[in-house]
Amino acid sequence: MEGTHLFSGNALAPVDADGGVRLPPFILREMERHCDGARLLFGVHENDPCLTGYGSGLRPRLQAELERRRLGDEQAGRPAEDHHARARRLFGMVEEATYDARGRIDLPPLARRRAGITGQVLFVGAGSHFEIWDPARALSDGGPEVRELAEYRLEEGLQSREEETRK
Repeated sequence: MEGTHLFSGNALAPVDADGGVRLPPFILREMERHCDGARLLFGVHENDPCLTGYGSGLRPRLQAELERRRLGDEQAGRPAEDHHARARRLFGMVEEATYDARGRIDLPPLARRRAGITGQVLFVGAGSHFEIWDPARALSDGGPEVRELAEYRLEEGLQSREEETRK
């Protein structure tokens, strides 16, 4: 599958007041491997209160999946509004951002607002895309795995800060 990213890993990172964050190595490695340039797309997750991020090479696959689901909806007699809402979410509610040579990117303001992102983010690899969670939201609204991951990363970060303070 040429051009397909397989994002695998997780990380907790601070976000500055303007939405700037350094992308974790597991994302940067995948982006370098597939030469998409330094552009990422950010949208709202279909079911969870987080963002999804992916390379622009995923767009054709998203369009094909959208059409597959439209045909399934049609066969099942579901209303066309479902398809239109899905299309808007996949293509209309997406924002693009570019990261620099150090891997820093400014998460788009609307995307941050919709996901409730403030001072930190939890990156979670999900195969063809990655999720970006506000850690507090991951603790309250994530599934069991996301909650456990957020707890672990937040505890790990707290321990690291305490060790730095003791030095």
